[in-house]
Amino acid sequence: METKFQIFERCAVGITAVSVGMCLAAFSVMGPLWLELIQYKTSPSAIYQLIGQDLVNLLFLSPLCVVGGVLRLTGNPRAKYFLIMTPLYLIYTALSYGMGMEWSHTAYTGNSEQFFFLYLWTLIGAFILLFDSLARFSNYQSGKNISKRLLTPYTIVFGLFLLMFAMMWLAEVGELINTGTSRGYEASPVAFWVVRYFDLGFTIPLGFISIYLLWSRPRTSFPVQMLFYGFFITMGLAVNVMGLVMLFMGDPDWTLAGTMVFAGLLVIIAGGFFMVVKYGREKIADGTS
Repeated sequence: METKFQIFERCAVGITAVSVGMCLAAFSVMGPLWLELIQYKTSPSAIYQLIGQDLVNLLFLSPLCVVGGVLRLTGNPRAKYFLIMTPLYLIYTALSYGMGMEWSHTAYTGNSEQFFFLYLWTLIGAFILLFDSLARFSNYQSGKNISKRLLTPYTIVFGLFLLMFAMMWLAEVGELINTGTSRGYEASPVAFWVVRYFDLGFTIPLGFISIYLLWSRPRTSFPVQMLFYGFFITMGLAVNVMGLVMLFMGDPDWTLAGTMVFAGLLVIIAGGFFMVVKYGREKIADGTS
C-alpha cells in the first residue's frame, strides 16, 4: 500500500519526465532541424551540430523520457530502467543550449533567450529524475562479476579511445593558448570553451570512473553504470549524427580523425552497455530483471 508521499512522488516524477520529454521535442522541432522558430546565436558549424543533437533528442531521448514517465505514473517498476538513462545527458544538453551561445558576438542574431524556460525546466527536471531514479534502485541486489577475459580488453580499448578523445581536445586547447586561435574558435569562442570544459571535465572523467567501478564494485555499481551509459550512448549518438550533418553540409570544421574517434567510441560504449546489462541485471530484489 502506497503512502500519500509515495503517491505524490510517483505522480510528480512521472509528470516531470513526460514534460521534460515534451520540452525536448518542442525545442527540437522549433529549432534549425525543422521550423527554425528558435534561432541560435552561434556559427553555422555549431548550427549543424545542433541539428544533429535535435534529431537525437527528438527520436531517442524524448521518447525515453515520455515512456519512462508514463511507466512511473502507473507505478511500473521498470520505469527506473528508462529514467536512469536520461539525467546526465539532460544536464549536459540544458547547459550547452543555455550557455553555449555567442551572446555578445556582434556577427550573430537570434532569439533563443526567449525559450529560456524550456532549457531551465529541462535542467531542473534532470535533477529530479536523477535523484528519483537512483532511489528506485535502493532494493537492487548485485549480479555476478564480469568475466576478466571480457573486462580486460574492454578496459584497454575504451581507455585508449578516451585518451585519444582527451588528447584531441587538449591539443586544440594548447594550440589556442600558444597561437591565440584554433579550429572553430574564431567563429564560436563560447561554444569552443563550453564543449572542451564539459568533455574534459565531465564526459571523459565519467568514462574512467565507469571503468574503475567495473573493476572495483562490479556487484554494486549497476545503477551508476546505467546512469553513466545512458549519457555515453545518447551523447555518442548525438556526436556521430552531428558529424554526419556537418559532412553532408560541407562544414570545413568537420574532420575525418574526429569522426573516426567518435564512431569508435560509440561502438565501444554500445558493447560496454550490453556487457553491464547482461551481468548487472541478473538479480533484482523487486523481481524485475
